[in-house]
Amino acid sequence: MIELLPLLVSAFVLGLLGGGHCLGMCGGLMGALTMAIPPDQRAKRLRLLIAYNLGRVLSYAAAGFLIGLAGWAVANSPAAMAMRILAGLLLITMGLYLAGWWSGLTRVEGLGRGLWRQIQPIASRLMPVTSLPRALILGALWGWLPCGLVYSTLLWSASQGDALDSALLMLAFGIGTWPVLLATGLAAERLTALLRKRGVRVIGGVMVVLFGIWTLPGPHQLWLMGHGSAASQHDSHNH
Repeated sequence: MIELLPLLVSAFVLGLLGGGHCLGMCGGLMGALTMAIPPDQRAKRLRLLIAYNLGRVLSYAAAGFLIGLAGWAVANSPAAMAMRILAGLLLITMGLYLAGWWSGLTRVEGLGRGLWRQIQPIASRLMPVTSLPRALILGALWGWLPCGLVYSTLLWSASQGDALDSALLMLAFGIGTWPVLLATGLAAERLTALLRKRGVRVIGGVMVVLFGIWTLPGPHQLWLMGHGSAASQHDSHNH
């Protein structure tokens, strides 16, 4: 678990940085979700938002577990390397998309539209949301909305080669998206306005691009590993 901790932090930060994208994908729903709740019932609105986001994050974890099984099945094979390369490339394109430099990732999101067409009518029947169970189920369904950021993170998590680790990473990623979507649902204009700023989106995009480069296997990975092992050997010689 200790070895997984840096990856969990990375997954959380990735969700946090992708908040601007989540704002575009789910921001409208966050407002619609609580329209039926009077403004003076702020506590009830918060409970519904928490239930919705809990369902959404749990669906990410379930997807992470399922695709993690595939990653486990191909672990230590050429397919595992290909999966890691694809994950890195998708993360780079996601960063370019977040920064507003290239929108090619929207084509990747089209891959999930067939499944979403089956789910959307069911999700629509749960609106307006007036109870916690409805909010939880709606969130669990909405978690399957086609999203390039989720797809990128799913492949990255699956490349770890362990289904449980993949589920935990997707859980951490989902929790990272909470601050933005909760703020949107609670009409926290200052935070949402900040996330829409060009400079903030560029910084987030660049960081995701760097994370994608770090994910790609290559000489930079060998250098990092070699540097770490050399440092440990140096310490052991000193002792």
